[in-house]
Amino acid sequence: MSFKEEIYNNFVQDFSIILREKTKDLEISKLIFLCIGTDRVIGDSFGPLVGYKLKYLFNDEEKIEVIGDLGNTICLHNISKIINNIKSKYEEAFLIAIDAAISDKMDIGKIVVSKNCINVGKAFNRKNIYVGDMSIKGIVSKDLKYSKYNFKLLQNASLNLIMNMADVVAQGICNTINV
Repeated sequence: MSFKEEIYNNFVQDFSIILREKTKDLEISKLIFLCIGTDRVIGDSFGPLVGYKLKYLFNDEEKIEVIGDLGNTICLHNISKIINNIKSKYEEAFLIAIDAAISDKMDIGKIVVSKNCINVGKAFNRKNIYVGDMSIKGIVSKDLKYSKYNFKLLQNASLNLIMNMADVVAQGICNTINV
């Protein structure tokens, strides 16, 4: 089994377990994937890349909405407005937040599925905005504990790594939901 296959299998297992656990007693009108990040910084493009791929994979699905992709990015400047729009438009939606994250060097390349929300902007010590009924984080770089240095590392992250992680997440989500 290749490294990518192992990451894929682990992601699908974690995602399907947490999604089932979080939604088992809910009436969901819409499953929303909120793909956070920007295409202007390689390390922060994980969310928009996943969104781009999911829009292609789910283009005809009525019960699924993908918000955020390479052409319409979601960042700290517009996320509050987007969250308010989602809340006013969808009553019984289940929101899965997808974003890049930083961590220890040995975690780079890991995909973390959590039953908790995401704290958007944490890497840059920005205001705390928590979003999502569950979350998916792609660890794209090392955390140097200083926002100025973290930003520099994100600008120089490996696009190949991020593309591979986005492939795993998008295909894993599609295969899990279409089962």
